[in-house]
Amino acid sequence: MKTLIKITLLTYLLTFFSGCTQQNLPVAPTKPKIDETLEAVNAESIKHLSNMTSIALEWQGVEDSRSKGYYIYRANMQVDGQKLKRIETLNTRYTSHYVDTDLEANSKYLYSIASIGSNGQESTPSQTIMAQTLPTFESVSFITAISDLPRQIKIIWRPHTNLGIKYYSIQRSTLQTSDWKEIKKINGRLNAEFIDTKLGDNEVYLYRLIAITFDGLKSSSSPIIQAKTKPLPLTINNFNATKDLPRKIELTWEPSITGDVKSYKVYKGTAGTDKFFREVAHIDVKNNIYTDVVNEDGKAEFYKITTIDKDNLESTKEITPIMGSTLGKPAKPIVTLALIEGNKAILNWVAGDNRAVSYNVIKTVQEGYFSSKKTLIPNVEGLRFEDADVVRGVTYEYALEAVDVNGLVSKKTSSTSITLPRVNNTQE
Repeated sequence: MKTLIKITLLTYLLTFFSGCTQQNLPVAPTKPKIDETLEAVNAESIKHLSNMTSIALEWQGVEDSRSKGYYIYRANMQVDGQKLKRIETLNTRYTSHYVDTDLEANSKYLYSIASIGSNGQESTPSQTIMAQTLPTFESVSFITAISDLPRQIKIIWRPHTNLGIKYYSIQRSTLQTSDWKEIKKINGRLNAEFIDTKLGDNEVYLYRLIAITFDGLKSSSSPIIQAKTKPLPLTINNFNATKDLPRKIELTWEPSITGDVKSYKVYKGTAGTDKFFREVAHIDVKNNIYTDVVNEDGKAEFYKITTIDKDNLESTKEITPIMGSTLGKPAKPIVTLALIEGNKAILNWVAGDNRAVSYNVIKTVQEGYFSSKKTLIPNVEGLRFEDADVVRGVTYEYALEAVDVNGLVSKKTSSTSITLPRVNNTQE
């Protein structure tokens, strides 16, 4: 059996040989030269100790003065089978220890050692020995996550019983990916809490924890836990804005059905863009009416209302605004008659709409080439106006305005000119 193992190893060495050295020695030839007279390492003298990621080798050094050091060969049985690769060059025959690091936990490895002679030759490799790394130690015995927090998730666990724990690695993933990312290192074995912040709203996150010792050993992963952040409060319903009130717009809505809403925000802006909406009011949840005073007639405005919960989460602003407007001016009257009758100027008209309750007459008298006098005659009722305060030979201009019950005044009509002719007193 020993002969078979040697033949297998020699066959491998003749077909594949690679290696590296921390001492920057020259790269070994692809076909090793075996010097059968060079003293070989006794496999029975090779001892080993293991932890999770390292295997320490110890052997009895050779006495052959021609030896310059040792080649270490290794095979990961789960990956390479029995195909050995040179992993290290030790450049003195007096060394008798080597620690192989960065290994996989709970894995079997084969090792062989050959002594190095002159001119690149080496001894017959030792028989292989098998060593196994230790399995990973268990993670924390309890871990959980708390959901429904505003843009954050709280993770708590029971401190690890291993006194050699240096820190905990908190890792996060989502339902959309299989990748895990370390988001925090929590130093100290007794620490047992982490709050993950700056998260999305109403989103699910996955977490796991790995404990790391002072010498870098990692535990197995904890059970994967899942938690969800708090959703935004719901928007309001039955949002309405008036269009028939003078110089103001009244907003009404149904109270939010979200239980912990504490207030509403009112935004006013321009239709078709969210960029220019600005906050105009912050209202307690007990109110569901807001009056916006707008000192213009027929002015249209666009509004949005959001809800604010006890954690200051605000419902989405990606909602369609509604339009409200102030009451427009009444329609101006239509003049149907303007004439002189006797010594009076007479105006007749018809209403422009059904809103007028009275009319203003604006009378203009030309007092010179560059000056005129205007007189406002308010509260004219009916659809006729007679003006006896006229002088012959003077031109008068009249315009009309309609006034509604709210005191809103229409635009003026075009001016109508009337002149009372002079009387000719010349006798023949």
